[in-house]
Amino acid sequence: MPRKTRRDVIAALGASFSVGLAGCGSDSDGETDGPDDGDGMDTETDAMDGTNTETDGEMGTEMPEDTETPTATGTANVRVAHFSPDAPNVDVYVNDDEVLSDVAFRAVSDYLELPVGTHTVTITAAGDPNTVAFEGDVTVEAADYTIAAIGELSGEDTDFRPLILEDDNGDIGDDTARVRLVHASPDAPAVDVTTDGGDGALYDGVPFGEAGYVEVPAGTYTLQVRGDTDGNDGDVVADYTVELVGGTVYTGFAGGYLTPGDDPADAPFDLTLAVDSGTGGGGVVETGSIRVAHMSPDAPNVDVYIDDGQVLGDVAFGAVSDYMTVPTGDRTVTITAAGDADTVAFEGPVTVGTGEYSVVAAGELDDEDTEFQPLVLEDDNSDPGGDSARLRVVHGSPDAPAVDVTAASGDVVLFDGVAFGEAEYTTVDANDYTVEIRGDTGGNDGDVVADYDVSLDGGTVYTAFAQGYLTPDDEPADEPFDLQVVQDASY
Repeated sequence: MPRKTRRDVIAALGASFSVGLAGCGSDSDGETDGPDDGDGMDTETDAMDGTNTETDGEMGTEMPEDTETPTATGTANVRVAHFSPDAPNVDVYVNDDEVLSDVAFRAVSDYLELPVGTHTVTITAAGDPNTVAFEGDVTVEAADYTIAAIGELSGEDTDFRPLILEDDNGDIGDDTARVRLVHASPDAPAVDVTTDGGDGALYDGVPFGEAGYVEVPAGTYTLQVRGDTDGNDGDVVADYTVELVGGTVYTGFAGGYLTPGDDPADAPFDLTLAVDSGTGGGGVVETGSIRVAHMSPDAPNVDVYIDDGQVLGDVAFGAVSDYMTVPTGDRTVTITAAGDADTVAFEGPVTVGTGEYSVVAAGELDDEDTEFQPLVLEDDNSDPGGDSARLRVVHGSPDAPAVDVTAASGDVVLFDGVAFGEAEYTTVDANDYTVEIRGDTGGNDGDVVADYDVSLDGGTVYTAFAQGYLTPDDEPADEPFDLQVVQDASY
């Protein structure tokens, strides 16, 4: 059975299409005939001959008059992938026999065995055999094939059609994975795909409806999908962490819409990674996002490791990193003195979900007031609304008592009684504020120990880090109290 999709797309099927399909020929090395762009990938093209024709108001098909069955004998392996984002679930027939039912968008079937020769393939709306989206002849040899339904029934960007691909499922080394990318996103331009950091392109300039293979060492990669540029340095529109197991062949279908709000179906762009053959395992890894903030005033610059891999180097006090993508689950976070991996300030597990997290190095190494510790905070970076801003305060000042945070000379209480190591959110109108830090009192009217002018934009999320010492002359480091406001997200 095909795998379930993340969401079902409900749409009405339009007029039927009829396409005559020629045989999918291959050259001597098993690759489908097609242009080689010379940039690290071979591009495959669909082996379709003929044109889409629309009937005049009736559901029907226009079949070739003369169809010759090849004399070769043997078995072909054929699977079906549904990547038409505005099409409903479908049923698939071969020679009038239903072979797949209720196939959802993003589903990829198992391989089906078919005799070598010519077969009539029909795709209909699920449960409605009279509503035909496609019917045509497919000639197969003794090879493996993928028939991917791509394009749109509405035809806003691309016409609905089957993309016929010959699969390269030959043996591969135990330390190597073979990966094919299929560009099936109707509103996306040609794309480059790079690994984390953008050093070299795995795929260069792949347009809609084309595909290509690469072979890479087995391992875990962050793949970045970029708009095509000569330097493979276009903006990253999506990234995915994938585990590629040695001895395994995969196909990655880039499907859905880049701008679903402007298109006929709410099917956002995503990557579906199917295992084609070999050892198996691996796939798209669920990830979360972590950033690190150095708020320990007596600690030196630090290096940060996640699962023994260094992710940040020479981080100074007060620095807040960008978000980094990491696999979900229990990750080991290690903080050491910069350039000295043997001087460990902290090492421990951090559980990462699919959301966004801030890991705040707080407290003191000398432990005069508070022990050095990481604060693991789950961030709420959802849209606060166009006229509102979401503000979080993180109390990271080791020698400061619990504080109230007010505005408008105390008339507006933003935060009440926040102690060291705690964090709280509030939502306020977008505006300019003078924020007052006060010692905690029952009436929120304690003495103002510091005030700061803060501008908060609508549709934006902020974190304010209260950092440093209230009395730096009495403490082990000359880091005076300050409020650092960082923008977390903006809409």
